[in-house]
Amino acid sequence: MALEFYGKDDTSKNQGSPAIFVDRATRELVFQGWTETDATVLAEISSYSRTAENESSVRIPARMKPMILKALEALDGDVLDEREV
Repeated sequence: MALEFYGKDDTSKNQGSPAIFVDRATRELVFQGWTETDATVLAEISSYSRTAENESSVRIPARMKPMILKALEALDGDVLDEREV
């Protein structure tokens, strides 16, 4: 798998996360972010959507919107797979 890098939060220390990637093979965005650990926030998330054992919640700052939009735009025009029909 080859991920396409679309940017990272320039305010992160030590050149770390959060970061945005595109996986063209699966037509998915991959987010690297801060792991959510606040029990209240996780409980609220669970009230809307159960978190499976292989899932986690991460935080991405709103200032990364341009990078997220750029990654989404990169997928525009890609061939839809059967999951999206």
